[in-house]
Amino acid sequence: MSTSTPAAPPATSAAEVRATRPSASNRRDRRARDRRRFATRSLLNLFLLVGAFTMIVPFLWMIFTSLKSPAELALFPPTFWPQEWRWENYPEALAAAPFHIYFRNSFIIAFSHTAITLVFASMAGYALARIPFRGREWIFMGIVAMLMIPTYSKIVPQFLIVRFMPLFGGNDILGQGGTGWLNSWWALIIPGGLSASAIFLFRQFYLSLPKELEEAARLDGLGEYRIFAQIYTPLVKPALATVGLLTFQDSWNNFLWPLLVTTSDNLRVIQVGLAVFQQLDGTAWGYLMAGTTLATVPMVLLFLFCQKYFVQGFANAGIK
Repeated sequence: MSTSTPAAPPATSAAEVRATRPSASNRRDRRARDRRRFATRSLLNLFLLVGAFTMIVPFLWMIFTSLKSPAELALFPPTFWPQEWRWENYPEALAAAPFHIYFRNSFIIAFSHTAITLVFASMAGYALARIPFRGREWIFMGIVAMLMIPTYSKIVPQFLIVRFMPLFGGNDILGQGGTGWLNSWWALIIPGGLSASAIFLFRQFYLSLPKELEEAARLDGLGEYRIFAQIYTPLVKPALATVGLLTFQDSWNNFLWPLLVTTSDNLRVIQVGLAVFQQLDGTAWGYLMAGTTLATVPMVLLFLFCQKYFVQGFANAGIK
């Protein structure tokens, strides 16, 4: 029984080995590119570090100020690091006013605005992106035009609508004789329940989805609402997170509108409640910063949980 020996690999000449080795000039070029890439990355990281430090300094100043004593707050030049850590500023600030009611009201209003916006803005965005009907482009251009209207220019018309709302607050059918929606949850929730920017963002996201999904769903017998709720909307989680976070933030930080339409402590929000520390004879900066820190914590936590979808949402907002 004969055995076969494996064939030896072909010999490689010295010239071929030298040809496969990178030349000295190529190695120098590669090292130069690596150095340039490292320098560019280092400059970018330094720039981002400076930007991050610039943005975090006001928050650190707010927190440290909330822990200073009144005597230290009166020093000039001011100190950055507290010399005496006064943790009692927080319970004393909460005891100065019914902040548990203010927090509750802010949360109810912000949650209501977010829920209303997510439901109705997503429906409007889907209709403008996916349902062909006459005048759709004109409606969309009107929504884009609404984005150019300054917020404070709408305050007076909205206030007049709320004040003269028919059949509410003692008003007759013509809106006369009473207070309308003033000092009520209607005035705090309904006017801020929907925004043109939310509709615009949802439309952009729905436009970015493939049409084949819609066609396949129609072949399976799905109606328009089921296509919207079961096929397309689960695919726009970044839009839901982005719009929800922005709406909650705007509603939570709203100051002027709740101040105009409410006078009762039972309906005041946290931003209006913080004004109790600003009096004519002076400002209690320690208590004010303590309350502001507590009012900022919910938004920071919400952003930390939603930042992935939030960044992705803004990155994809301009598609189509």
